[in-house]
Amino acid sequence: MIDDTSQKVSFKQRAIHEFEDMGVIFLYLAFFFCAISTYSMLLLNKFEISYFTYGAALINALVIAKVILIGEYARIGRKHEAKPLLYSAIYKAFVFGLLVFAFHLIEEAIKEVVHGHRVAAAFREMRIDDLLARTVIVFCTFIPLFAFRELQRVLGEDKFRTLLFRTNDGPKPDLSCRS
Repeated sequence: MIDDTSQKVSFKQRAIHEFEDMGVIFLYLAFFFCAISTYSMLLLNKFEISYFTYGAALINALVIAKVILIGEYARIGRKHEAKPLLYSAIYKAFVFGLLVFAFHLIEEAIKEVVHGHRVAAAFREMRIDDLLARTVIVFCTFIPLFAFRELQRVLGEDKFRTLLFRTNDGPKPDLSCRS
């Protein structure tokens, strides 16, 4: 009976941890995607607030956050984890950028099929330049995200959170060089 409750607790803890991870990734991506949406609207002189544009940016951030978690669960991008963190972060940003590109291709194909086009026509109608531009933006957005996630992996969650969120009210460590 004790084993059943400990498994339930660990499952509950894992679910909470996954939800927190997804929330952090979502907030990070939502910030960037909403900023990019605002930039695009300003560039196109669309000064009215477009809730659809921001809604699409938020939905996109949620979907991509889930894609990242699924990719991490499937151990995608772990090839260079033994190398310096920068290499590992850039490699993961690249691999996950390609994964997001693939999901965007599938998304665009489904949109065209829903609108009554054939699959082959859907790929002809697709704006690859737009998809590639989005992928470059996602790649650039992923570099700091994966750099922080790699730092968290190496340091451990507790040390990482302490490093980022500690206050300087406590005793200061002695950093002097005494022999």
